[in-house]
Amino acid sequence: MSEIDSKVVAITGASSGIGEATALLLAERGATVVLGARRPDRLEALAARIEKAGGRAVYAPTDVKRREDLAGLVELACDRYGRLDVLVSNAGVGLISPMDELRVEDWEEMIDVNLKGVLYGIAAALPVFRRQGFGHFVNTVSTAGLRIVPRQAVYAATKNAVRTLSEGLRQEAGDRLRVTVVSPGMTRTEFADSMAPDMRSDILDSMAKIAMSPDAIARAIAFAIEQPSSVDVGDIVVRPTAQS
Repeated sequence: MSEIDSKVVAITGASSGIGEATALLLAERGATVVLGARRPDRLEALAARIEKAGGRAVYAPTDVKRREDLAGLVELACDRYGRLDVLVSNAGVGLISPMDELRVEDWEEMIDVNLKGVLYGIAAALPVFRRQGFGHFVNTVSTAGLRIVPRQAVYAATKNAVRTLSEGLRQEAGDRLRVTVVSPGMTRTEFADSMAPDMRSDILDSMAKIAMSPDAIARAIAFAIEQPSSVDVGDIVVRPTAQS
């Protein structure tokens, strides 16, 4: 039996891209998935798709900028299934731009979603994991934090902040909790949709040339989750072979 089978896994940013692919794969492997994202229509459709295939899924509209929404997502898992095994903090935005443009509101949005959203998830799930005596945090970061390039400084900073936070959490977690960070490279997602048009065109061109399927990241997340409870996969980097 797979270590994923029967686990209860909450996923933020679940309505598309990496979050959607992860939900579908984990449900296929026997997990019960608790879906969170801002678009309830997409969540409803995804949950129905999973259930039609014989899986188990529930959902709650979740804006990770709202601490109460993360608390509600974790509470949904615990109320419905009696526990939460894994929290996948995947929601993120990449409002990239040159620093000189001073798009301060975009900087704040990335801090609120990419960093504070993860912190709110930890605040919701950590007490539950401590009470249970088990639990697994999986945080999606980015290869943008490994190779810093122009126009991505703030985005990379938020992802590296989560990387640092995750390592600190791992060291405090003790021998009963697990913490994993997954760093995707260029992936075919809706990542570019919220960018300014001049930024979006460059990213979409790169995606068309080299981007990998979000399924690749879903498999990496599944790999970390399916390890025995005594094994903590700390850091996974997955990038297209053609990415520099």
